[in-house]
Amino acid sequence: MSCFSLSPGPYHSGADSPGSSVFDLPTQSGRNERPTPTSGTAPEDSFCDNSSQRVATPSFLVISGGTGCNSICSAFGNACYALPVSDDGGSSSEIIRVLGGPSIGDIRSRLVRLIPPAPKTSSLDRIRNLLEYRLSAERSEREARDEWRDIVEGRSPLWSGIPNDRKEMIRGFLVHFESEVLKRAHKNFSFVNGSIGNYFLSAAQIFFRSLPSAIFLFSSITNSQANIIPVIVTNHTVTIAAELENGGRLVGQCEISHPVVRPPSISVLGAEEHDADPLSPVDGLDGVASPRGNVMFQAQDKGEYQPLAARITKLYYINAYGSEIHPTPNPEYITNMSLNDVLVYSCGSLWTSIIPCLALKGVASAIARSRSLRAKVLLLNSKNDRETDGYTAVDYIKTIARTLNQSHHSPTYGGLGRVDTTYPVSAFITHLVYLQGTTVEVNEALITALGVECVQAKGTLDEKSGVPQFDADCVRDAMRRIIAETEVRE
Repeated sequence: MSCFSLSPGPYHSGADSPGSSVFDLPTQSGRNERPTPTSGTAPEDSFCDNSSQRVATPSFLVISGGTGCNSICSAFGNACYALPVSDDGGSSSEIIRVLGGPSIGDIRSRLVRLIPPAPKTSSLDRIRNLLEYRLSAERSEREARDEWRDIVEGRSPLWSGIPNDRKEMIRGFLVHFESEVLKRAHKNFSFVNGSIGNYFLSAAQIFFRSLPSAIFLFSSITNSQANIIPVIVTNHTVTIAAELENGGRLVGQCEISHPVVRPPSISVLGAEEHDADPLSPVDGLDGVASPRGNVMFQAQDKGEYQPLAARITKLYYINAYGSEIHPTPNPEYITNMSLNDVLVYSCGSLWTSIIPCLALKGVASAIARSRSLRAKVLLLNSKNDRETDGYTAVDYIKTIARTLNQSHHSPTYGGLGRVDTTYPVSAFITHLVYLQGTTVEVNEALITALGVECVQAKGTLDEKSGVPQFDADCVRDAMRRIIAETEVRE
């Protein structure tokens, strides 16, 4: 079931669509709108108190990154999504290496996922196909460039059925992307495994010098009205590092989560490395110098991983010199803590998808002191990965609480004292949702002692691994139960 309420609208589906109007794509109700209670049956994605027949549509703030949350988006009918901008894997790595700027891969993935359903061959479906298309990872660099040339020059079959106005607008930004790449031809940009959606979003970010504006443009042309909030608003490359119990350090999401042959490295940008182009969207002293040459990052199967040498004790942001920095979070991210009803820490990579959204100043207080958040829910992964090898459910909970209780701002000097507030676990997490058959140990007695309530759900069994996975239905059901419980208490 879709998380959007769609009203019918005409579609362009012909092979040659000469034009379009603003009404040719399906429309949907505006986000964050509270529907007026009505008589009759509640919508499938509403939360209904059976005793009073009161229909309520709670709003969600979902903290997630990567693809872990994509399959359950339809469980949240009225939601905004907070995503990190520190992913350096996939085709994002090549964009960052050559053009710099924040990572947009996770954001593009979520934007594509939130495009409303549309009939096959409709103009909206064709736009979706184009923006989620990835150049082959199996072909040579020359073949990948030839395929890209067909797309950017408008000859590719991928353009078939896309109205001309949208075609030329999208193509214009792809041309702008190529222009930026050509300015840095000495860096030998590789189009192998490249994501067309990433190229479009990156070009829009460079053109507007605003990631939120690029997100708005992507949402507008796909009619998704997706409410996606980058946790940091910047035009620079943002990098994370992890500190290990044995004193070691890992730099970059790839090295932490799924290392490849040549992970990105941090170094001081000297005359040889620094791109002196004044139009470059990234400041050389605030960027990351990746190794020269074409490096194609592809995440390995997280079910097959090499455990870390020691557990992660801390995740933090660093600059080009490898020094810890304290980025200011997106004010809209902080504001949404006091506007929504339910906070959800989504399933996915704990240290590289969730923690980067929490290791920012002001986030802990915004969560703990929010008067609007009626529940703060952690969706527990059903199996561990490289980042969380050997973790129990209690470890997940304590990791989140410990991260939020840490200081994420610059130290004070000269007697300017500061009193740090330490919040209890229950100030950050009120409910833990775990799946029947999970391979992660869940000690309900210990979790309850922390002030967190346990909610068991029945997910979908993954045929390949035999491990249960979250699906939209089980998440929706768990949220209904949690909301109903909070309403009874109120």
